[in-house]
Amino acid sequence: MRLLILAFLSSFPFLASAQSAAPATETKVPVIFTGGYETVGVDRGRPVVLIAAALNVQPEVFRQAFSGVHPAHRDGGPTPDEAQANKRVLMDALSPYGVTDDRLNEVSNYYRYRRDKGELWKTVPATAYATVSNGVVTGFTITNPGSGYSSPPTISLKGMDAPDVVVTLAFDTDFSKNGSIKEIVLAPPATK
Repeated sequence: MRLLILAFLSSFPFLASAQSAAPATETKVPVIFTGGYETVGVDRGRPVVLIAAALNVQPEVFRQAFSGVHPAHRDGGPTPDEAQANKRVLMDALSPYGVTDDRLNEVSNYYRYRRDKGELWKTVPATAYATVSNGVVTGFTITNPGSGYSSPPTISLKGMDAPDVVVTLAFDTDFSKNGSIKEIVLAPPATK
């Protein structure tokens, strides 16, 4: 009987190959995120992309507004007069864009940190996994998009080489969504 079945299958090659193909094995491999907190040189370590998004203005608008600010360069921070002058400069530049004093205070306080003390602004690390089929990454699933990323983080996969990927960030006025991971996709193959 077995010989009859094999003879029958051999007369239809597409059936024989389908039967002999090994089933695909699919696993989920955790993604390890590294970095993602770099800033543009002109921003001098300030997360301008996050601040601007939270204020609902373009980064260049905030950069221009901040160019008139004179930060204090001492441990005690600015004097009350310096703080008022800086606030006035910012409000004069940002209020035409609908930024209120209360919102500027809220955003400034949320992203305040002491770089000289090794601090970082508020962040929530993202989590994701890669779907791996027969040793090849086929896609990614974001389980927590995180927040506070100012630049796309680098990803790696435990126990295997990470493929070339494109990580896209989302920016929002909502702090919990601002600087979150929007998408992780496999990079298109390089053309020769």
